[in-house]
Amino acid sequence: MVIPIFRIFDIEKTNSFYVDYLGFKIDWEHKYSENMPVYFQVSLNDVVLHLSEHHGDSSPGGAIRVKIQELVSFHSLLLKKGYPYSNPAIEKTPWNTLELTVIDPFSNRITFYEEIE
Repeated sequence: MVIPIFRIFDIEKTNSFYVDYLGFKIDWEHKYSENMPVYFQVSLNDVVLHLSEHHGDSSPGGAIRVKIQELVSFHSLLLKKGYPYSNPAIEKTPWNTLELTVIDPFSNRITFYEEIE
């Protein structure tokens, strides 16, 4: 299994985006001490991400593609949540996928896609 690491800078914005908006759950988190950066894992179905405030773990602006079933339903769920900083649309691509791209508060991009026939 490959687990991408995204760089984050603010826990409240991270939780608002990943947990409240996208529906990920926090699996665990770690801090070496009270005043140290946080590193944690979130998951949504079989998608697992590591999110890190540590400056050496990754750079902001990463991008991943996530295969998902029922993309249209997922999109409808996102629209109902009314997240004020994102209004993603579904795109039909020439390579026969439906795609929905969201950008987190730290410029990391997640493209959810579903293959169509």
